[in-house]
Parts: sequence; C-alpha cells; structure tokens
Amino acid sequence: MNELNPSGWRPAMGASAPPDTIETFTGNRALQLEEALLFELGSPDRSGVDFDDIPDFDTALLGPNARKARLDLPGLSEPETVRHYTRLSRQNYAIDLGLFPLGSCTMKHNPRLDEKVARFPGFADVHPLQPVQTVQGALSAINELAVWLIELTGMHGVAMTPKAGAHGELCGLLCIRAALEAKGDPRAVILVPESAHGTNPATAAFAGYRVENIPATTDGRVDVDALKARLGPDVAGVMITNPNTCGLFESELKNIADAVHAIGGYVYCDGANFNAIVGRVRPGDLGVDAMHINLHKTFSTPHGGGGPGSGPVVLSEALSPFGPLPFTSRQADGSMKLIEEEQAHEEHPQAFGRMCAFHGQMGMFTRALTYILSHGADGLRQVSGDAVLNANYILRSLEDVLDAPFGAAGPCMHEALFSDDGFAEGFTTLDLAKGLIDEGYHPMTVYFPLVVHGAMLIEPTETESKAGLDQFIGAMRSLAERARAGDELLKSAPHLAPRRRLDETLAARKPKLVYKPA
Repeated sequence: MNELNPSGWRPAMGASAPPDTIETFTGNRALQLEEALLFELGSPDRSGVDFDDIPDFDTALLGPNARKARLDLPGLSEPETVRHYTRLSRQNYAIDLGLFPLGSCTMKHNPRLDEKVARFPGFADVHPLQPVQTVQGALSAINELAVWLIELTGMHGVAMTPKAGAHGELCGLLCIRAALEAKGDPRAVILVPESAHGTNPATAAFAGYRVENIPATTDGRVDVDALKARLGPDVAGVMITNPNTCGLFESELKNIADAVHAIGGYVYCDGANFNAIVGRVRPGDLGVDAMHINLHKTFSTPHGGGGPGSGPVVLSEALSPFGPLPFTSRQADGSMKLIEEEQAHEEHPQAFGRMCAFHGQMGMFTRALTYILSHGADGLRQVSGDAVLNANYILRSLEDVLDAPFGAAGPCMHEALFSDDGFAEGFTTLDLAKGLIDEGYHPMTVYFPLVVHGAMLIEPTETESKAGLDQFIGAMRSLAERARAGDELLKSAPHLAPRRRLDETLAARKPKLVYKPA
C-alpha cells in the first residue's frame, strides 16, 4: 500500500489492467470459484440416486393440501452437492481465517479443547427427555457452571435456561415483574439509558413495561442526575449496559443502583460485555439484581450466523426466589436432582414459570465450563485485561486518522468507537467498511451505537496478537486516509470480493426470496 497505489493492487510483471477486469471462460478467478445457484446447477428431472418407481398415493387423505404440481427441486449427484456447498463456504469469512472486529459481539478464537470436550459421549449425545439417573454427569456439569457464574458475578442464584442475550433480558425482567407482583406493586415503567444495548427497550416493551429514555452525558455515560430526577413510585427498574455500547465503564453504577433500590425498583444489567470485566468486577457488588451472561461471547462458544447461543441470568438474593424452572440441585447424597414444574410448589414456590421447554443448551454449557476451568481465576482475569489492552491499542493507534468521539473520556474498555466525521464530502462509514472487505477483513459493527453518527465499533477481543492488530490497524489507517482524501475507488468497493457492492436499501425493501428461472 503506498501513495502511488492507494487501492493496494500490485500488478504482475507485464500486466496493464487490474485483476477485477480480467475475464475467464468459467467465471472462476483461480481458486476463487464462481458458483451458481443450486437451482441452476441441478434439474428436477434428474437425480444422483436411483429410485424405484413410486406407487400411486391416495391424495384423498390430504384433501385440499395435496400437491397439484411436481416438487420443483433440483437433482444433483453427491459430488455436485458437496462441491456446491464447499465452494460457497470458501466465500465466507470465519474467525479461523482472521480477525473479526465486530463491536459488541466478542468474536474471539474458540479453543479447540472446548470443542473436543463438547463432543465427548455423555455430553454430545444426551437427550433432554432421558431419565435423570442416566444424565447425572451432564446435570453435574450444568450445576458446576452455575456455581462458577454465581462466583464470578457475586450474585445469589442463576437461571441457566435462557438461550441468548435478549432471551436472558426477558428472563430478568420477568423475575422483576414477579417480585413486584408478589408485593402487590403495579409499577409499569422501565428506564433505559441511551448507552444501553438496542435490545433492552424492545425487551422491556415485550415484557409489558412502558419504556422511557435516559440521556447520556457528553462523555458517553449515563446522565445520573437525569436518571435520579425521573425515579419515582411508578419505576420498576432500570436496564443498564455495563460496560456500555460506547465501550465505556459506567463508573456510577453503584450510585445508580442505590438510588433505584431506594425507591423500591430493581437494576437489570446487560452483561453482553462481561468479557471486559470478568475476573475483575463482580456486578453483584455494584448492586445489580439481574444480569444475563452471553456464554457464547465471554466464554468463547462459537457464535455467528444466528447461533448457537446461551444466556444464563444471574440473580440477586431479592430476585432468586422468582427465577424460572427448571434448575439443578445437588442432594445430600451427592446426586443431582432436576427441579421441574411438578415440584414447584415444594422446591421453588414463587418461580414465574419456564423460559423454554427443557434445560438449556448443553453444548454451550460444556464449552463454557471447559473454558472457565482451563483458564482458572487468574486466566479469566488476564482475559479481560488483554481484551481491554487490545481495544485501547486500536483506539490510540487510529485516533489521529479517525474521529474518536469519546477518546478524551479516558481509556475504553473492550471496544473502541469511531465515527466518519472528517471524511471527504460524500464519503461515509459504509465506504470504509466496504473497503475493509478488499483488505481481507470482515467489516466492524457500523452505525451502532446510535448516539454516534456514522459509528464504527471495533472489538478485537483478547485472542488477537499484536502483529495481527498491527496489520488490521494498517489497513484501517489506509482506508481512513483514502476516505479523508476522497478516493473515488473507495465509493465502489469492494472490488476483489466474490460480489460487488449491493444496493442494500433495495435489497432490504424488495428482497428476492423465490428463485424464478430466466
């Protein structure tokens, strides 16, 4: 990358055109293989398997639901099918290929030890309907993980069944609602600061509460005075993200919690960013009543593409009696008991009900427990320290070429926040993000949090080396300089990806979801 060659393309000897203008008969570009749709590769009139003639079926049994036309699915041989999906997989970005800088997502390397243990017989092949006596080891693992989560957060109890972050948020709010209903207290308002995660207000509304916004200060933290001024007998609680979406620690959380408790409300903490403080800060010591923990973030369970996830919710002593079923309990003889609905009136009389049909995500539990045990208390403390160190290294290495709106507010936590302020006219965050694809990286989180215009949120996690971060920083500096200089090539990036830039607005408003042959 240099001034004479801002696009980064290095021509081969004798070449006179950039590689994206070279055409091939197949559409392939060396090992970057072009791949048609499955419907275009196969045909409904052929199959890779020999079938006997299918006997006539009495369609009268199906009535109006009987198929009136043939099933228009493509037929392919086994090699064609395998090659199709393998070629598609080569067009994906993955954490095993490089840095995944998505802010607020904690896309870290997944230790292979965790994967190996999750595949052990007795973990990988258990069924939720097995008799309890046949899954004592699995229940013990769930219970041990629960003990660790309580210890790491300084809380009193934990609900293990929620499936992910927003599901955990709902669990925590339902515990708050159950506690208030038990006292006959009809509070109806949840306060959500601007610096909280976007799912928080949606979850509160879904739980039946009226949501009111609390502004942020100029340094990106909760306006404590504004929050205290709004507290009253109608406020059920506050949902606060700590560290918040600006990548900053809410240093006034204990002060906020004391004020909320004084008016009879509860404090929900969004724990999606727990990776920044694990082993260093216990939310329970700060007055938190409920907090979800994304196991698939903090404890290195693979996630992305919609799952899998796991979001246990730790609860204070005030809320623990209202936590959902089921949960594990170790008996006097050392055996494990699963407390189910039918025993609720004896074991857990104030439980608000269930969050899901069974006991949670066993694969996620196993991976998280392995991660915790292999790191130990000192290792987990180093995890958060290294995550914060890496984020601050990125922040200070880029703040001279990218606007850092809260750079003066002190060190960030696990993620660094930038904006597109200072770019040439007409150039935006989206242009830099698309250019990052040409550099071989998945783009960072863009346009979030909403409190910063043109936001770019970068979370390197603790698993990236300094050499890896230096290369990423170099790519970001180059792209930032091109955006500030108004390099028109950046407006049409990416140039080197399997697909060029899409009209994302049109794609979102008028998606083509059904294949229609030409």
